[in-house]
Amino acid sequence: MNALDPRLGDMKSPEPGEFLALLTAEEIADLRAAGRPRKWDRGETVMTEGDTNDWVIVLTSGRVKVSSHTAGGTEVVLAVRGPGALLGDMSAVDGGPRSGTVTALEPIEAIVVRDFAAFLREHGRIAVLLLQLITGRLRDADRKRVEYGAFDTTGRVATRLVELAERYGEQTSGGVRVMLPLSQDELAGWTGASREAVSKALRTLRDRGLLETGRRRVIIYDLDGLRKRAR
Repeated sequence: MNALDPRLGDMKSPEPGEFLALLTAEEIADLRAAGRPRKWDRGETVMTEGDTNDWVIVLTSGRVKVSSHTAGGTEVVLAVRGPGALLGDMSAVDGGPRSGTVTALEPIEAIVVRDFAAFLREHGRIAVLLLQLITGRLRDADRKRVEYGAFDTTGRVATRLVELAERYGEQTSGGVRVMLPLSQDELAGWTGASREAVSKALRTLRDRGLLETGRRRVIIYDLDGLRKRAR
């Protein structure tokens, strides 16, 4: 289904990044009228941490990573977002600098909306929905902080793979196939671990028969088993 299909307004329980799923068909039409379509190629930077801008994007196809860098230059992946996600909203609303860099993990298409704060002033219900969305993101961030303190690396890797499978997985006769948009270095940055530790964790999960890995893809044979390892 196209991310701009009006039926998205009827979807329930959206993920923290799914903005369009909260809107009605009329609100989606207003959003499209207020913006313009744009495309980025894989690897292109969409937004840069520290910049100050009043525009946002709403993804309509493809996936991106949101990342930040430590003082030592290490990349920390904060999130992976897909179709329906709203990006850049905090900076557009409060005028502060971008809190992360957004990079296309694959070719993406999006709607660019400038002066997003003005759009929200004209659409009060959407402003309230945005508040709910941001609250969901904060809860998600809190949950990840708990994971970092309570789970070992294998548990954190399993959790991220379950998340990708539930959001983007494709059911096949052999299991759930996930086209992994992240390299092992990026997966390490998403789990707060070293590349070597992530490689070891994936080997452990393979040895248990839970999954198979290939170049930028994972086939999960036992999703329930992977969920149990993620706890």
